[in-house]
Amino acid sequence: MASTIASFKYGDSLVVVGISICTAFLCEAISWVLIYRTNSYKSLRSTIDKASKKLEVMKTVETKVSVKKSKTKKIDRVETSLKESSRDLSLSKIKSGVVVALVLFVVFGFLNSLFEGKSIAKLPFSPAALVQKMSHRGIPGDDPTDCSMAFLYFLCSMSIRTNLQKFLGFAPPRGAAGSQGLFPMPDPKTN
Repeated sequence: MASTIASFKYGDSLVVVGISICTAFLCEAISWVLIYRTNSYKSLRSTIDKASKKLEVMKTVETKVSVKKSKTKKIDRVETSLKESSRDLSLSKIKSGVVVALVLFVVFGFLNSLFEGKSIAKLPFSPAALVQKMSHRGIPGDDPTDCSMAFLYFLCSMSIRTNLQKFLGFAPPRGAAGSQGLFPMPDPKTN
């Protein structure tokens, strides 16, 4: 089976994408066993959902009506509760994160030894210098459109696992700190 796939023009690319998909399912299964099926995760998630909805309602009412001190104190309390719950949720994911990182490290090492020094894909463009260092890592030659296994695996892992989490319903809750992106908005009260 593997030799049949490898005989295609981009067979190595398909092997890397397939392994990336399998790894994403394995990582989500590990996360489900260690996190998502536990009662503490379910209660934290419902607490975050309720608090974010309550905060959203309070802030929409706040913009329509003049702000009273009691209202701002209630909003601050809900925001503090939401931040604490989000922190607790992040702490509960550490154990699973370590196991998933170990799995990804082992799979990456396996793929790296399998495709060492081999171009497995051709990019349809010449990437920028910073990206080119990643996409051409470990490949002999000067063709900037050659793509290494590490770059393809990195792109596949990021996109497939994120979309798989959304599809399975394991994406972080809306109000959680981790769902605000890489750079969350600063809190104006602390500045």
